[in-house]
Amino acid sequence: MGAQTAHSLEEYLRTSFEGVDREYRDGELVERSLPDPTHGLTQMNLGAFFVALRKTTSIFPCSETRVRLREGLILIPDVCVFLETPQKRLPDTPPLIAIEILSPDDRHLAVRSKLEEYRAWGVPHVWLIDPYLRRLYKCDEGLAEVASLSLPEFGVTLTPADLFE
Repeated sequence: MGAQTAHSLEEYLRTSFEGVDREYRDGELVERSLPDPTHGLTQMNLGAFFVALRKTTSIFPCSETRVRLREGLILIPDVCVFLETPQKRLPDTPPLIAIEILSPDDRHLAVRSKLEEYRAWGVPHVWLIDPYLRRLYKCDEGLAEVASLSLPEFGVTLTPADLFE
């Protein structure tokens, strides 16, 4: 394995990457899994659900948005939902929800680690969606499969029927 070149945060923030955006972890550029059509459709269905909810609430849903968990750590949730419009180009306060959608080449350990980082940052709702097995997971005290994902703050529930065709 070759030596890694450290990149400054400033360099990372002004770089556009070909293909899928990269995350930033203490000077290292971290490649993300390449999504496929199943992943993309699930992400669009999540977006549609939250855009519809936005019509009656103050939430601000977004996809593929860089967020700063701490100095030197920038992650990119597949979907995140803020309680209000972020005031910074690089949000550094936890969203209400951070969602990861599995891709075929995701590594289980890396995804679990990322979910735990969102929880440690203070994200109240950390979710994992498996569009291939059509399963939903919540990350609270570990990762647990659930029949639906709920937002008691708004009295709404997201079911597999809302996401998968």
